[in-house]
Amino acid sequence: MFDDLDIFAAVVEHSSLNRASRQLNLSQPALSRKISKLEERLGVALFNRFGKRLELTEVGRLTYTYALEQRQQRSKFLEALSKFKEGEPQLVTLGASLTTLQTTLPPLVNAYMEKYPAAELKLITGKTHEIVSSVSEGRADLGIIASATQEPGLRCIPLFEDQLRLVVSEHHPLTLSPKLTMSDLSRLPMILFSKGTWYRRMTDEVFQRSGVDPDVRMEIDSFEAIVRLLPTIKAAALLPKSYLRPELLNGGGLVSLHIKELEQTQRTTCLIYPSSGGLSTAARCLVQVTEEVFLPGRE
Repeated sequence: MFDDLDIFAAVVEHSSLNRASRQLNLSQPALSRKISKLEERLGVALFNRFGKRLELTEVGRLTYTYALEQRQQRSKFLEALSKFKEGEPQLVTLGASLTTLQTTLPPLVNAYMEKYPAAELKLITGKTHEIVSSVSEGRADLGIIASATQEPGLRCIPLFEDQLRLVVSEHHPLTLSPKLTMSDLSRLPMILFSKGTWYRRMTDEVFQRSGVDPDVRMEIDSFEAIVRLLPTIKAAALLPKSYLRPELLNGGGLVSLHIKELEQTQRTTCLIYPSSGGLSTAARCLVQVTEEVFLPGRE
């Protein structure tokens, strides 16, 4: 079934059986049969069909989110397998929130593993106060948090400033507006991050301050799922600037739009670790790489 989920995800992402069949090197009839068999096994319709046009059903959107999660887990598993080399790897434990894992860590992890391929990086997740406690109590060597902290015994190094940005498809009507304000988001179809996260709290707070009542179509706990669904359901989203790398926007046909009121959502992402010293070699190397990635001009 998992291979069929990959095929289903490809159809969603290409918004076309024809384009997906070329990408998958399958004939269109064979691809249609695979989608039909998947629907039979699940006992639900994943698409509403309007001639050649496909539109995700509600359960289709849920299935697509699950397919992305399976893809991510498989990728992590294969990446972990590839890291086992001769000799004992160094181990460092890094704590971060789930949203930080999706925004800040990909370039950092890539740089660290490229420089130290024999290293073993263990990631633990939690809310900001949980990550601070984990580093203070020695359960994590380092932490990356989306705010500054004055916790005794910890050194806090600011890495970069982050804020929310409005993201839409490049064909969205809002891209034609010369100047946007928060009032343009009132009753706008939107995909929001899941409740309980910093990004969702900041989103709700800025909506409340501005008196904006968006039309919330979906709540998803994955930035990747949000950006892939934006063009499909013609919605908008508020996403952290740190996640919106040029290749992500250009590759997904998305545009990041500026709204002055969103500057109020700015927060500082910081690296924390014990100020008393005693870091392992692997942890010290990770501190060095983190500063090279985010503070390249630092002496």
